[in-house]
This record gives sequence, structure tokens and C-alpha cells, in this order.
Amino acid sequence: MKNNNGEMLVGGAVIFKEGKLKKSFLLSKNNEGDWEILKSVVRRGESSVRSVIRYTSEQGNMNTRVLDEVGRATSTGTVSNKIVTYKYLYYLLLFKAGLEISGMGNISWFDYGTAVKKLKLKREKEMLKTASKMIKEWEKKKKKGKGVRVV
Repeated sequence: MKNNNGEMLVGGAVIFKEGKLKKSFLLSKNNEGDWEILKSVVRRGESSVRSVIRYTSEQGNMNTRVLDEVGRATSTGTVSNKIVTYKYLYYLLLFKAGLEISGMGNISWFDYGTAVKKLKLKREKEMLKTASKMIKEWEKKKKKGKGVRVV
């Protein structure tokens, strides 16, 4: 959602799934051919976390669970020859189910090491690194049977 101050709010989805031996992270290719974390522009009257849930369920045909906020970032760009400030709010999502992920363009699952190497933007590498640490903490709490915070 673009407001009158020239700001665009964007929700980022750091999605992971649990495998037998390792975790995989979902990345998408942008128009320039670079891999990135999936993102959704927040609609008017919608929260950033709700935009991520909408995007993954409606566009991606996925059932995910939001575990927590990973982090925030800002950047600037131009839209129709006007400078726009982008405010990103990234969330950690656990992939629970999905028959066929569709409607998201060129996407693929990567193990952590490969995903970090594929990402071009430093802020997205940092978000993935933070998410990986959060997953380890989440797993410890899950094993101990403690409650896990869900956004």
C-alpha cells in the first residue's frame, strides 16, 4: 500500500519447510532474474502479516503458519519517476502443506547454505540468517514442550 508520504509497505515471507535431514527455504526469481525472499505489497486496510498470509495462501496455494517477525528494513526506489520509500517487514513462516505451489512465478526450495548464496541483497541474507537462528530457538522450545509464540 502506498501512502501519501510516498511510502510503500511490503510484507516479506521467509518460508521454510522441515525435511528429514535438513530445512529448505523458498525463494523466488524477480524480473531481473535474481533470487529473493517472497514479498507482498500490503493492501489498504491490511496488516503486513495479513498480506503475507494472503499472498502465500491465495497466490501460492500454501498452508503456512506465521511463527514470528524476523526483522524490518527500508530502501528507496522509483515508481513512475517518483522516489518511493519501501518499508519491509519480514516474517518467519513454517510451510505446513500445499498441493502445488502456483501463481508465484519461478520459485524453488533451497537448503540454507544455497539460499544464502543465491540471495543478492545483503538485507535479505541477514533476514535469512536471523530466521535460521529463530528456527533453532523454536525447535528447542518445541522439544521442551514450551509454548511457541505465534504472530
